[in-house]
Amino acid sequence: MKFALTVIAAVIAASPAAAGMSASFDWGPTKKCFDSKSPPFKVTGVPDGTAKLSFSMTDLDAPDYRHGGGKVEYSGQGDIPYGAFRYKGPCPPSKHKYRFTVKALDAKGKEIAKTTATKSFP
Repeated sequence: MKFALTVIAAVIAASPAAAGMSASFDWGPTKKCFDSKSPPFKVTGVPDGTAKLSFSMTDLDAPDYRHGGGKVEYSGQGDIPYGAFRYKGPCPPSKHKYRFTVKALDAKGKEIAKTTATKSFP
């Protein structure tokens, strides 16, 4: 039994789904205040069956401020360009830390994976 569990754990650890989805972003051409165009993203490990990526941003220093987010059609691309969706861009009075949550959604809108990426602005 112990051997079987070890083999199962090794197979799961080696599978692409276990590697997990990840995302990163760069503020890039984001303007100083309230730029409504999303920053450029890189995504990896997006699971098969993903039809859309859903993005939402939270200001970790002012979590009650709603920045919103948007959805992007997904067809295997790793780069999500600047302005792919509209949201309320950052405009902090001083440096704030922001977290984007990126969800992989299937064709029915069901979440099949999720990751986050965090960066300070400005």
